[in-house]
Amino acid sequence: MLTLANLVALIPLIVVGATAVIVMLGVAWQRHHGATALVSAVGLVLALACVPVASTALSSPPLMTMDGLALMGSVLVLLCALVTVALSHHYLTGYIGPKEEFYLLLLCAVTGALGLVASDHLATLFISLELLSMPLYGMLAYSFRAERSLEAGIKYLVLSAAATAFLLFGMALIYARTGHLDLAGLATGLANTSDAWTLAGAVLMLVGLGFKLSIVPFHLWTPDVYQGGPAPATIFLATVSKLAVFVLLLRLVTVAPVFNSDWLNTLITLLALITMLGGNLLALFQSNLKRLLGYSSIAHFGYLMVAIVAGGALAVETVGVYLVTYLVTTLAAFGVVTQLSSPFSGEDAAGLHYYRGLFWRRPWLAAVMTVSFLSLAGIPLTAGFIGKFYVLALGVAENRWWLVGGIVAGSAIGLFYYLRVMVTLYLPEPGMRRMDATNDWGNRIGGLTLLVVAVLILVLGVYPSPMIQWVAGLSTAAF
Repeated sequence: MLTLANLVALIPLIVVGATAVIVMLGVAWQRHHGATALVSAVGLVLALACVPVASTALSSPPLMTMDGLALMGSVLVLLCALVTVALSHHYLTGYIGPKEEFYLLLLCAVTGALGLVASDHLATLFISLELLSMPLYGMLAYSFRAERSLEAGIKYLVLSAAATAFLLFGMALIYARTGHLDLAGLATGLANTSDAWTLAGAVLMLVGLGFKLSIVPFHLWTPDVYQGGPAPATIFLATVSKLAVFVLLLRLVTVAPVFNSDWLNTLITLLALITMLGGNLLALFQSNLKRLLGYSSIAHFGYLMVAIVAGGALAVETVGVYLVTYLVTTLAAFGVVTQLSSPFSGEDAAGLHYYRGLFWRRPWLAAVMTVSFLSLAGIPLTAGFIGKFYVLALGVAENRWWLVGGIVAGSAIGLFYYLRVMVTLYLPEPGMRRMDATNDWGNRIGGLTLLVVAVLILVLGVYPSPMIQWVAGLSTAAF
């Protein structure tokens, strides 16, 4: 039964949902791109301000839980969505066609992500996952006049539907064996059950969620969708969507005993190894920056899978720290792509040749890109180093030497193509084809946000203590 105490826990989700309704009514009344973006940003800020209030709720709402993991996921989802709104405003200013619906789709997807990170029941899990995924189809195909954008939306729609079928079939098998849909009931029902049907259900659920996370071999959609989708939609897909699904996967693996069976643990270990190595190897010779970042994202979630395999007391804290560092770095890298892109051209500034000599034209943007790629490579004094250190420390502490070796090998391979991009920024070439940012990019809200994110990468790399303390405090309150 839903009580007033339950509603307090749902305040951030209610605020974002109400903002989506306000934006929809505003679009029906009078279109105004700036006002719509402002209302969306204000709604997300209000939802973020309500998270501390939600943490004081005396009880969790039915079918959901507001533990430390859900609170951490909610804060990260809202922050990433806020940065995406800021970057989207500049990008959509040059779009020919309706602009306001993009923010409506984004807010609906954020509502789904907030529900997903707090899901404590397979019903809310499925509904929230679909509420997150369906707006993404429209966001990826938003520049439908561009062939690649429409292809990206349709490809993600078709393959996502197939992954959802696997997920539902897995849920059905597990429900048939336990008679429960809530995670606590599943934990009790699966405690003494590890037959073939239960393992099959867990594997099918892992396949469905693995698609959303681009885990090898369910990654084939990633480079094409990253390349074809509009830059703001790709940012949202690479950050909010993957963040919410990974938090859900961590909750499932931690709560349901079937995921800790030796056979399934070995399978997840193998998936982690081929994901971190495959993502880096496939990125080696990419000349398209969005595809390269797509493969890089695959590798990074392979590193994160180490926490799923290792488990232990530090697993949740490691996931939290790595997600924070991954998110700020990805926002910075894709933010530069967004600043250089224009919907007028029918494609984003994705080709590596667009970035040749960027330092000589836009030195601050080149600096942001350099910092973000150093962080992706895990170079010391950047946020990425802290995240990678945590994952390595967890692997060593749990004696997962194969995975530790995979992280080291993957990082060494990744260093090559990250450096290749960084060197390109400082190599001018006469007569090259260019796509450039506007002269006033640094005075706009998107440009200022991008600079703040870049500074945050360095601050977290030099002084990570506040971030670590925040994550550790929420980790102890998880589950």
